[in-house]
Amino acid sequence: MTRARRSTDWGFPRWRGYGSSREAVNVRICDRHGCNDAGDCPAPKSPNSPDRWYFCQRHAAEYNAGWDYFAGLDKEEAARREADERTESAGYKESAHYGWAGSGDGSRSRDELRALEALGLEPDADFDAVRKAWRSRAKEVHPDVKPGDAEAATAFQTYQLAYEVLRAAEERREWKG
Repeated sequence: MTRARRSTDWGFPRWRGYGSSREAVNVRICDRHGCNDAGDCPAPKSPNSPDRWYFCQRHAAEYNAGWDYFAGLDKEEAARREADERTESAGYKESAHYGWAGSGDGSRSRDELRALEALGLEPDADFDAVRKAWRSRAKEVHPDVKPGDAEAATAFQTYQLAYEVLRAAEERREWKG
């Protein structure tokens, strides 16, 4: 008969290290075929379904890249759902005013990203780059430069609106203390 071994913590369980238990730990494997990494990122199998896939981080990012939240919804229902979610999450937007996060890291709204795209800029462009791009593009299609050209007038209005959206966003980010 074997003798019981003495514990090295002298009766103080808090001295044990984390994960020092002797029991086996259940590890969920990634649901992607052929992947043996830990599957710790749940992803829905279909919209509004409680069933989940469990992927590793790499495969979860791959799965989410092609995910369309509004799949199967008509335009009005998708707009209504988006508006409902914006009202529910409006309280989380307060910190955007203080500019704690830089541009291009999720702190830009959808309108700002569309405005940057209209000006031909990257999502992480600073406001000086916005001003330069707006001036150069607006000079090319200004109504005084191309009088009577309806396409140039529409482009000028697009650039003007994009600049106004980005200028208002920059003013919200600046601290006026």
